[in-house]
This record gives sequence, structure tokens and C-alpha cells, in this order.
Amino acid sequence: MIGRLKGILVEKQAPEVLLDVHGVGYELQMPLTSFYELPAIGEEALIYTHFVVREDAQLLYGFITKQERSLFRLLIKANGVGPKLALTILSGMTAQEFVGCVERDDIATLVKLPGVGKKTAERLLVEMRDKLKSLMETSMGSEREFVLQSNFTPAVEESSAEEDAIAALLALGYKPPQASKAVSAAYREGMDSETLIKAALKSML
Repeated sequence: MIGRLKGILVEKQAPEVLLDVHGVGYELQMPLTSFYELPAIGEEALIYTHFVVREDAQLLYGFITKQERSLFRLLIKANGVGPKLALTILSGMTAQEFVGCVERDDIATLVKLPGVGKKTAERLLVEMRDKLKSLMETSMGSEREFVLQSNFTPAVEESSAEEDAIAALLALGYKPPQASKAVSAAYREGMDSETLIKAALKSML
């Protein structure tokens, strides 16, 4: 199993990144909470990974910390939650916020995420309550490591911040009208795509 990768960020198109590791390009999908923490294109990053093999695909998921990856692994073990939904959950809220929802039995916040209905939210609250205790004993942000690289030419970003933000929300399962409306409402002049995605997601929770 691929446990972690360290390489140069070649492309960033939320929620996907392309990481060059000694000439081999690895495509990873990352929750937006991890995606926001990545360095700029052309810099080096250490990403913890979880590898999923299906009949029709081999998928690699990336995380900034081991704890965030551990939470992802707990989520996909829950009844009715697959990797895509786990990615959506961790994109809509930080690990700490998710733990807070579980501790407060906050179904209302969870059901605002695409793909999380009332029954799924109820199951998550029950199944995750005990599992999260050991996970949160260590800091969620203690495993970050970025190394700057100055000899790499960044790729040119051709799409606009609004297009990038809408594409990211669609990839996470939001419906096109919902994504477009949230991005339009959140957009302010001069916003980059990552800031806009954050604002759009926050407006829907």
C-alpha cells in the first residue's frame, strides 16, 4: 500500500492534485480542508495517502496529516459511507468541526452536506462517537511538512476562480444550480479560487 508521497506539486484543481515523485506523476483526490493547506505549484509537499482498489478504478486519496487520514478511514468503515462521501464530509468541515458535530449530536449541520441524508447522519453520530475518542487525543495539525523548491516553473492557470470553485463543488457532489448560486453569492473582486471555495462552502452550512 502507498502510505505517503513526497514530491513536487505540478497541478492543483480542487479536489485533485498531480504530484511529481521522481518523474512519476501521482493523481490524488484530497478533501478541501487538506487542499487548502497545500503549498503553491512548484513547491514540494508531503502527503499521507489512502489507496482504494475497485473493479473499475484505482484511486489515491491524499491528506496533510495522519490524523485526517485516520478520520477518513473511520468514515469509510461506517455503514453507507464510501470514499467519495467521506471526501465530501471532510471538504465541508474540518476534522475538529466534524468531531464537534458528533459530540453535540448535530444532525442539522451534517444533512446540509451533499449525499448525507438524515438516516446517514444518524448512523454517523452513533457509529463515530466512540471511535473518535482515541483519534482526537493527538493534535490534528501536528504532521505538516512543506519544503520550498525554487527551481520549478509553475503551470499557468487558465480558468477563472469562479470556474474552479464551481468545478470543485460539482466534484464533491453539489448540484450545478446549487454550486453556481453559492459561488456567485460568495464571490468578491480579487478572490482566488481557494478563498472562493471556502466562502461558498461556508455559505451552505
